Amino acid sequence: MLDAAARTEPLQDAGHTPSGASPAVRLSAAGSGNGLLNVLERLLAPAAQVGTLFLLPALLEGGLPPRYLILAVIVFALSFPGNARLQMPWGAAALDVALNWLWVVALLLATGFITGFVHDFNRDVLLAWFWLAPATELGACLWLKASAPALVRLQGPRTRALIVGINEQGLELADRIVHAPYCRIELAGFVDGRAAQRPHHAATQDATQDNAPDNIVPLLGPLHDLAEVVKRERVQHIFLSMPMAAQPRILQVLDVLKDTTASIFFVPDMFVTDLIQGRPGWVCNLPVISVCDTPFTGINGLLKRGSDIVFASVILLLILPVLLAVGLAIKLTSPGPALFVQRRYGLDGKEIHVYKFRSMTVSEDGATVVQAQRNDQRVTPLGAFLRRTSLDELPQFINVLQGRMSVVGPRPHAVAHNELYRKLVKGYMVRHKVKPGITGAAQVNGFRGETDTLDKMKGRVEHDLDYLRNWSLKLDVLIILKTIRVVLRDQQAY
Repeated sequence: MLDAAARTEPLQDAGHTPSGASPAVRLSAAGSGNGLLNVLERLLAPAAQVGTLFLLPALLEGGLPPRYLILAVIVFALSFPGNARLQMPWGAAALDVALNWLWVVALLLATGFITGFVHDFNRDVLLAWFWLAPATELGACLWLKASAPALVRLQGPRTRALIVGINEQGLELADRIVHAPYCRIELAGFVDGRAAQRPHHAATQDATQDNAPDNIVPLLGPLHDLAEVVKRERVQHIFLSMPMAAQPRILQVLDVLKDTTASIFFVPDMFVTDLIQGRPGWVCNLPVISVCDTPFTGINGLLKRGSDIVFASVILLLILPVLLAVGLAIKLTSPGPALFVQRRYGLDGKEIHVYKFRSMTVSEDGATVVQAQRNDQRVTPLGAFLRRTSLDELPQFINVLQGRMSVVGPRPHAVAHNELYRKLVKGYMVRHKVKPGITGAAQVNGFRGETDTLDKMKGRVEHDLDYLRNWSLKLDVLIILKTIRVVLRDQQAY
């Protein structure tokens, strides 16, 4: 990413750097992939799970009965393609393997018990398979991580590339190529329309690497010499990092490049923006690219709603005695209702009513709402315990069944707070592209409790938007598990 100075104004030209940027612009490290390694990563999980399923019956039953072949097809369908874990830390990779495997096993056992087919399989084979498959998968991940450098070298020389246009998206692409550990692209340099006004290089290095010459990307020449530069540098890939408004210039460049054999790729400047669920699509036979959309469309929407109903129903059945006990305790210890109904913004910014156990002597829901603070005199003694343990949030599982909320999602704020922060925090209202949640990514990453500074609210919003970008059912389960840990040891809510 560019430093703050390099983001002071939008870019209008392929050869225009932001006002105030230093000659050597510093970028943060980024990652990229490798075709062969990506294929191997995707095959590791199904290969480990199916391979061990074939091995164990051969060892314990002396053969491979047809029922195991059918099971192998189902397992492959559930596990392919596998997750990319090559650049994960060892602990994160192990957790990811365990969570994915638990999900596969849960689906298989549920199907097996419902249909009765689970009794057709050897119990010893299944028990051995349940621990051997993930162990084999994790071992294969570690092997691939250790072998990756050699596998990259085996694929032959790297592909030489250049970037046309020193601007924000061009520098971002250069940063990703230079810092990608297994990338097979060798960046020769930049070609720019204002070469005479440029320094002879751009830096793609961290501030702590001032003397790292390998991270210096040279400026190879002006735009009118592009074809000559491509031939001289033996360039095979050309990335056009030019503003979409510069269509005539782009057409001229493409015309010049007809005299080369290089592959050409366009890096549109719209991708400088922060895409939320960005993906290509069609509207009336016209290709479009979504810039900001909800992750819960199509099958994902069904999965999200189905999991909410299942989680909320099971949890409500388990906590029913707790709900009754807490409600009775509130009525006995302070005057007023047990439940507190507060207005919140829900999906698409529409107003909803959220249930909570009353933890204060007041029930504020007006134009001005003061957040609870440490040693707040409005909080009752019982309310302090409820807020610290998040027991005051339990009635919101009823909101989940009503369809107003999700178990996991951005936490809903009071309407008064929304109206304040939507003017102060960029992207604040994007959190309302999904239903609000009882718990969320921000709450399990240190942003639970009072947001007494603007930076804290910005941090909360950043985590919420990251959740929208990367949603998966596995991520929901992980956040729920982390929430349990946070509630048991966190003291930030009061």
